Amino acid sequence: MGAALAAIALATLTPAAHASPATLPAIFPAPATMTLGDGTVTLGRAVTLIVAPGTEPETATLVRDLLTKAGVTDITTARRLPAALDRQTIVIGPDSAALVREALSRSNASREEAREGYTLTSLASGSGGLITLAGHDADGLFHAAQSFRQLLTRETIPALTIRDHPAMPIRGTIEGFYGKPWSMTDRTNHLDFLGRMKANTYVYSPKDDPFARDKWRDPYPAATLNALGTLAARARANHVDFVYAISPGPSICFSDPADEQALLRKFAALRGIGVHSFYVALDDIEYQKWNCEADKAAFGPSGAQAAGVAQSKLLNAVQADLLKQDPASRPLIMVPTEYYDAKESPYKAALRANLNPRIVVQWTGTDVVPPAISVPDAKAATKAFGRKTLLWDNYPVNDYASSAGRLLLAPYAKREAGLSSELTGILSNPMNQEAPSRVAVTGVLAFGWNDKGYDPTRTWHYAARELAGGEPNATAALLELFDAEHLAPTFGSQPWQDQAPRLKALLDHVREALANGDAEERRAALAELRAKADALAAAPDTIRAGVVDPGFAEQAAPWLEAMQLWGRALQQTATGLEAADRGHPATRYFADAKRIAAAAAAVPTIPGATRFGGPVKLADGVLDTFIAEAPGLIAVTARP
Repeated sequence: MGAALAAIALATLTPAAHASPATLPAIFPAPATMTLGDGTVTLGRAVTLIVAPGTEPETATLVRDLLTKAGVTDITTARRLPAALDRQTIVIGPDSAALVREALSRSNASREEAREGYTLTSLASGSGGLITLAGHDADGLFHAAQSFRQLLTRETIPALTIRDHPAMPIRGTIEGFYGKPWSMTDRTNHLDFLGRMKANTYVYSPKDDPFARDKWRDPYPAATLNALGTLAARARANHVDFVYAISPGPSICFSDPADEQALLRKFAALRGIGVHSFYVALDDIEYQKWNCEADKAAFGPSGAQAAGVAQSKLLNAVQADLLKQDPASRPLIMVPTEYYDAKESPYKAALRANLNPRIVVQWTGTDVVPPAISVPDAKAATKAFGRKTLLWDNYPVNDYASSAGRLLLAPYAKREAGLSSELTGILSNPMNQEAPSRVAVTGVLAFGWNDKGYDPTRTWHYAARELAGGEPNATAALLELFDAEHLAPTFGSQPWQDQAPRLKALLDHVREALANGDAEERRAALAELRAKADALAAAPDTIRAGVVDPGFAEQAAPWLEAMQLWGRALQQTATGLEAADRGHPATRYFADAKRIAAAAAAVPTIPGATRFGGPVKLADGVLDTFIAEAPGLIAVTARP
């Protein structure tokens, strides 16, 4: 009887079985809310696009370009919604526009009230449909377009409603590392990436820009200033705030009006090329002695507390001038000399008592490179600095000794959900290698957008797909590399993320299978080892093939070279273990593996690319250990 009822049920469902089911899409960063409706929308070749009054022309152009890339060849325009949705209709605009509100009402959706918020809704209606992109402000509409871009990668768009806004007001990156700065091309590409990820802040603060640090009083050469102006314009196009940072701490005389005026002149020159947000960096300086005798007369004997008072005086004057020049300007940002913990101190007390409360203070967490950051940690920083801080997260930066030879490609993790309640935002300090930095920075930005809905692993996979242009083989190859470069060091002896966890799990499985002595289990484990070795050896060519961002392959070149060699060494190791398991001689295979492994371990990083060079480290402590131990895992007994 049960089987008969099941057959009837299946027969009833058969006509619908040919239709693609509506599935909840994955959008990154994860939206605040996303709910499925009934049915799906297929764009096809023709759509009607309705651009509501108040829409930025650039955003309208972006949506047109996205539709064209998705295969839409016929885009007609209209000024009002059709009475019947007999074709695909797309409405974009601010949610204050009557036309957009009408579209939202038809879709039974409400507008998002938060800053940078948006509502994106799709309604299936017979042979037609209605897709509405409603921004609470211009930024929100731009963010809606970025979510639409991701939906357009699907064959069909499910009927759904997304209501979304960021959890943290400030989200982005600070180019604040030592060593070779990014090129202008790197920065342009990075600003485009930030726009796609709904970030809103980029801080220009390369430590090796002499005109921002050692020669901070001197004006920029005209060509450099023009280049920075071009970057600022690119940032605006991506709805990213370009923040210029200056580092006068090593030489400034806080009480000298001439130095204060030199700093303001520098900012005025940047304002002249379209930069309207500014930052004073006072990190990594000596603050226990004055740079001039005048400061001793003005603030008393040198020391941490006096430094806090002197810095506050300067910063308050700068903040006052910024408001004078532009009453709508964003708050000044500063990074203090004590930036790496939340312990009470005379310096922090002086800042707390004297620094204008409008000024944003950056903080790197419980250490320079913290292994974790909790909500209580951030609460302690709020108390210590007298305001919610802007997190400067030193991940995935690789300009310190214990990161030498590494790309840091692990997912962004061990930052507690709920930090948005105690932070004004989060900025990632990336690597000298811009394109590889996007792997971890994607996680930082997704966390800043929605810390409570953030999933490290899924976001990590999304970063791979984006770099691979959605191509499955390149995505898989990138994930092999990401795992082999998973280790994340700190300033201490213990890393805060382990090396090659997936590879290690497989190699441990092989060890266990060989130790247990079951022949079938051994053969199966060795087959898995062979497949992994082949994947590691093949991944670099797949990555280099041009599917991924060319900058990634170029900047990761030594690591790809080393990966291919390590993969070949593991192939020889697998061959040796397979031969030994069959009772055949294996010595030459293990010798070849040792030779290739030595070559892999000697591959150098790109000279001058990072502050600390040296040989490439890839799956170190995992892959090299296994290859070295492999000859002792099976004793070869010659068979008659």
